[in-house]
Amino acid sequence: MRLVIAEDHALLRDGLIRILEAHDHEIVAAIEHGDQLAEALADPSAEAAVLDVRLPPTHTDEGLKAAVAVRSGRPGFPVMVLSQYVERIYARELLASGEGGIGYLLKDRVGDVGEFVDALDRIAAGGTVLDPQVVSAVMARQAPVERLTAREREVLALMAEGRSNAAIASALFVTEKAVGKHTNSIFAKLDLPMAPDDNRRVLAVLAWLGV
Repeated sequence: MRLVIAEDHALLRDGLIRILEAHDHEIVAAIEHGDQLAEALADPSAEAAVLDVRLPPTHTDEGLKAAVAVRSGRPGFPVMVLSQYVERIYARELLASGEGGIGYLLKDRVGDVGEFVDALDRIAAGGTVLDPQVVSAVMARQAPVERLTAREREVLALMAEGRSNAAIASALFVTEKAVGKHTNSIFAKLDLPMAPDDNRRVLAVLAWLGV
């Protein structure tokens, strides 16, 4: 996969390049300044991006704005956004289109190379991945969706982390068939229309985030 990387800290940027190249990805641009980002993302050969939320010159939300902008021009373009801290509003803005191909991870997660690369692969395939700490923050700050059972909320929390039905079944020690029943119940209780499962999974997470 051909990737754009935007990270202003030289050591982390170099680490990302090494990790991704070691896993057979090609880096088409590795930049450190927000002013360079639009041009890099306009490269038609780029297939996905890994972006720091905060970049020079303002160190506020340059990466986030670039992620939203590129997906406006190229719907579904896979973007992995990295942040130093849990900021739920960023996850909400990224997911607001209702499409997959979005990841929001804390930078500490890059240290677990296998988990990071797996998350990138999932968003490249159109999935949605939220950092477990973001999921925990959402659950702590927002009352659960009232119509869901405790088990359904567990399934939805794992769904928000981008887990497949098989992975959710393994985590909860239940059968994949049982997870399928829970997900269908979640979709019904959240009044989500019939659509490809991946889209409904994103819509369910959006409802849970209060978007």
